[in-house]
Amino acid sequence: MHADIKRIYPLGFPWQTQDPFLFCVYHLDHYPSGNEDMGPEASLEGRNLGSDFVIKDGWRMYHGQKVPGFPYHPHRGFETVTIVNKGCCDHSDSLGAAGRFGGGDVQWMTAGKGVQHSEMFPLLNRNAPNTLELFQIWINLPQKDKLTEPYFKMLWHEKIPVIALEGVTLRIIAGDWSGKLADPPPPNSWATDPKNEVGIWEIHLDAGARLELPVTGPHTNRSIYLYEGDQLTLNEQKMNINQGADLNPGASIGIQNGEKPASLLLLQGKPISEPVAKYGPFVMNTQEEIQDAMREYRETEFGGWPWPVAEHVHAREKGRFALYPDGHLEER
Repeated sequence: MHADIKRIYPLGFPWQTQDPFLFCVYHLDHYPSGNEDMGPEASLEGRNLGSDFVIKDGWRMYHGQKVPGFPYHPHRGFETVTIVNKGCCDHSDSLGAAGRFGGGDVQWMTAGKGVQHSEMFPLLNRNAPNTLELFQIWINLPQKDKLTEPYFKMLWHEKIPVIALEGVTLRIIAGDWSGKLADPPPPNSWATDPKNEVGIWEIHLDAGARLELPVTGPHTNRSIYLYEGDQLTLNEQKMNINQGADLNPGASIGIQNGEKPASLLLLQGKPISEPVAKYGPFVMNTQEEIQDAMREYRETEFGGWPWPVAEHVHAREKGRFALYPDGHLEER
């Protein structure tokens, strides 16, 4: 293994991450055309509805019964960053916020002291396939911000900075590239302080393209994930499709792509370096705090559920939009 690379490893479901990241999952589902309920125009027989994570015929229902996706569930103590490159996601939450986003849009949600939300994948096309491609990334919150007020923000794809280099296209979801800054994250995010060097970048390389990564500070964790393409080299160390690599802080890294176009996700950030206690959708610092979170959720349901059903989806004809808890509406 090259001295600048900690390790290279196969990608599972979810992907392995480093502090301050808790979780990263890549969804690629080749859904068929949609029916009148915006579910698959196909038989659901033989699927473990309610917990369907097996790729059958190229797609999964996840926890959805009629529409694929994740009906309402709680979160506390961390943030979710959801990047939807193909298809769309319908968001609804216990604060009364809602949205539909896709085509490269990003939703950034600080769960903080507690929120319920649903993430459903309505199949809008009646006469064509409905491919879904998305990443969901969990970023930890430090102890001082674990119980901050929940916050919901959209990064519409038209406003996400794109860097075009020779044979390389790079989208900056968080952080900066050579002074080009992403849209600000939520106010209490670990990513808000530039000293934490949080970066989320989508990198696409043409066949044979080369990219030199900017050098991080001496304590910043950095991971890259090759999810499309064939093979590339990191400082002459080979890396294959469906592999991840953890890079050493402060290392100078050159990426040389192989003979096929490649797509990578890069996650980086200074570690929070605090104890992590996890139980499903709750991430705190101690097991006692996890028990408190579970008890509070049983008693309050983090504000309850203001929508008619657990797997709420918006009207088929609805475009991309965000409805915020204060009633402000954005339509794209």
